[in-house]
Amino acid sequence: MKWRYPLSDIDLGKEEEREVLKVLRSRWLSTGPVTEKFEKAFSEYLGGGYAIAVSNGTAALHLALACLEIQEGDEVIVPSLTFVATANAVLYTGAKPVFADIVGLDDLNISPEGIEKKISKRTKAILVMHYGGYPCDMKAILKIAKDHRLYIIEDAAHAPGAEYQGEKCGTIGNLGCFSFFSNKNIVTGEGGLVFTRNKSLAEKVRTMRSHGMRALSWDKYRGRLSSYDIERLGYNYRTTEIQSALGLVQLRKLDRNNRRRNKLVEVYQKELQGTEGISLPFSRSKDSPSYHIFPILLAPTIARDKVMERLKDSGIQASVHYPPVHLFSLYRKRFGFKVGMLPKTEEVSRREITLPLHPRMNVEDVKWIAEKVKSVICDCTPK
Repeated sequence: MKWRYPLSDIDLGKEEEREVLKVLRSRWLSTGPVTEKFEKAFSEYLGGGYAIAVSNGTAALHLALACLEIQEGDEVIVPSLTFVATANAVLYTGAKPVFADIVGLDDLNISPEGIEKKISKRTKAILVMHYGGYPCDMKAILKIAKDHRLYIIEDAAHAPGAEYQGEKCGTIGNLGCFSFFSNKNIVTGEGGLVFTRNKSLAEKVRTMRSHGMRALSWDKYRGRLSSYDIERLGYNYRTTEIQSALGLVQLRKLDRNNRRRNKLVEVYQKELQGTEGISLPFSRSKDSPSYHIFPILLAPTIARDKVMERLKDSGIQASVHYPPVHLFSLYRKRFGFKVGMLPKTEEVSRREITLPLHPRMNVEDVKWIAEKVKSVICDCTPK
């Protein structure tokens, strides 16, 4: 169906078209000079370091874990209220994901206290996800990691441009991972990136991105080598010049579009604050989010499926972020995870609805959606 208000939409224009056309006319499509330029621009945006562009955000997570030599027998603490890729990447290494609960109904990020409870002798890393682009409590998490000598990986798929106490999300831990999927704040269709300020880790990621080779086909084309060696196990996680061309333009738009998202969220909050049957997570956030999504929580007595169906009738696409990973069949069967082990995560996953939010919307769109939401909630509230 054609949505009047889709959950997300892309700010694409003539500039993206021109840059992609330049790549096509260059006749070099795989990782090359445009990717190098994108990596440099992204690194500079984050304040300097090493940026390695890859095929998608999941590949970024896998490479971040693999370069730390996470392996079978190790444990990595992760949130369950996330997209499944966050946890699946841990499985790719042979390690075990250990799920920690969220802070609560106001803050849907992984809880520092919950993390500390799950640390064991096998724990090697903490993998946080900045839910919705709202930063985790990194000060507390950094202290835990230091006390227990653990690595920190940031899943910043929702958080390009977000800041925690003046630091960009994705730069605070040992490695940061970004996604440029079609619903993200930076859009290249597919695509991702690993960021680190550690030169040794960066060299590992860059090599592992392309089968374990230090050099790429682009180096051969430039006459820099005629053969190659394989130094470590690697993967085919290269990106393309088309994705990087889109990424360069999208990066230039990022701060402007994040400010636009911020304005739309402020309108949502103003229109929905105090509505019976709805609560608004992150409404007291003091950091600088990227406002990737706008989640609301329904009262436990309201049937979410009915609300979403009524919104659909009005052309409003809604979604759920997220079904809890620990209750997916794969994780139940492999690890024996059960209902009740993460009560806050499970409650939120039953009550959460995500409303449309993207930079092509305007204030009047948000007001119209908010009025429909209030009307639907009123009709679906048990009398």
